[in-house]
Amino acid sequence: MKKAENQDQQVSNETGSGVAAVGGAHAVEPGQQSAAHARNSRETVTRLCYGDREIIVVGTAHVSRSSVEEVERVIAEETPDRVCVEIDRGRYESVTGSSGWKNLDIYEVLRRKKGFLLLGNLVLASFQRRVGQQLGVRPGEEMIEAVRAAERAGVPVSLCDREVQTTLRRAWAKSGFWGKNKMLAALLGSIFSREKLSDEDIEEMKQGTSLDNMLQELSAYLPRAKEVLIDERDRYLATRIWQADGSRIVAVVGAGHVSGMLAHLEELAAGRGNEDVSDLEVIPARTRISKGIPYIIPAIIVGLLVVGFFRSGWDATRDTLLIWIAVNGGLSAIGALIALAHPLTVLVTFLAAPVTSMNPWIGVGFVSGFLEALFKKPRVSDFENLQDDATSVRGFFRNRITHVLLVFFFATLGSVAGTFIGLPVLTRLLAG
Repeated sequence: MKKAENQDQQVSNETGSGVAAVGGAHAVEPGQQSAAHARNSRETVTRLCYGDREIIVVGTAHVSRSSVEEVERVIAEETPDRVCVEIDRGRYESVTGSSGWKNLDIYEVLRRKKGFLLLGNLVLASFQRRVGQQLGVRPGEEMIEAVRAAERAGVPVSLCDREVQTTLRRAWAKSGFWGKNKMLAALLGSIFSREKLSDEDIEEMKQGTSLDNMLQELSAYLPRAKEVLIDERDRYLATRIWQADGSRIVAVVGAGHVSGMLAHLEELAAGRGNEDVSDLEVIPARTRISKGIPYIIPAIIVGLLVVGFFRSGWDATRDTLLIWIAVNGGLSAIGALIALAHPLTVLVTFLAAPVTSMNPWIGVGFVSGFLEALFKKPRVSDFENLQDDATSVRGFFRNRITHVLLVFFFATLGSVAGTFIGLPVLTRLLAG
């Protein structure tokens, strides 16, 4: 049980600041929130007063040098009695290097069906890391600087963000079939992204107008994911900051969360907000349909073959079965080839895909990934260089950990495509 918990922690650690959004913040005078928003839309510090309690919110861009400097300046000038930071314990340990990757067991990750989660974490982190490399800033460095500045001043720190593993699993669980596919496409596309941003681009992302446009695009493309990544965390961060001890608090958060947090803080201050955020830490249960699909598809395939046997005889059924094997196994093997898998992995993937498609308990991605990890066992250097290698396409294929994940991902994708293509083919052949 302890080993499984460690694997979950390792899977969640890799994100750095991967799921944190960037955007604009506002300076707000007590009691004049709406007007101040309009007058000071280019400011990044928000000062809120609630009786004898003051909360100073610093909105940052997660890969901005000026944000790092501003965080240090605000903490030094404001002399708070507590600093709240938008980062969870796992990500903090990952960024500071206090949590290593040598204990990661890639076999255990695949066995416990955490492959997609780990790959998603790596991809999310790699985008911000690539941008940060352009600007000479580590993603989330302003959060780490907030912790260090507080420690230098002898001020206690609260890590207020929700565990990133919970965030990603909720986003996946709350997305429908097409939403999941769009999330996978977005993650895959970011691996091959060559987007470059200037300092001016990064600073512009902190302005309200740019933020609004970004969130509108995210809402239209992935509304359920935006709800989990942004809206839920606005409420979670606001609540944790509100519950933190201290009468003078500096809160350092991604600027994209400031506007939503202000609304929740006002609700909490007025006594209308709900301080219980345990509902945001629960992974939604799978629907009956999603639970039944792994059983329904094999039943349909077997049913079609049985019907075909009685209608057309053994020869037609055999030919149809071979076509199913060729389509499902072939597309899955092509996926493994795209990931540059070992030749034996490709062969076994071809043979295993039609069988695992009929098995609700094991997927071809696990078989392919497990074999690839045996043929190309991850080395110590792969664990040590994981975060750097995940910033480039070449690094993804070169590093044996990410390479295993790519084989797992593409083999699974090929098998899914083979199933959806093969079913109509079976139906037409047997109906004819």
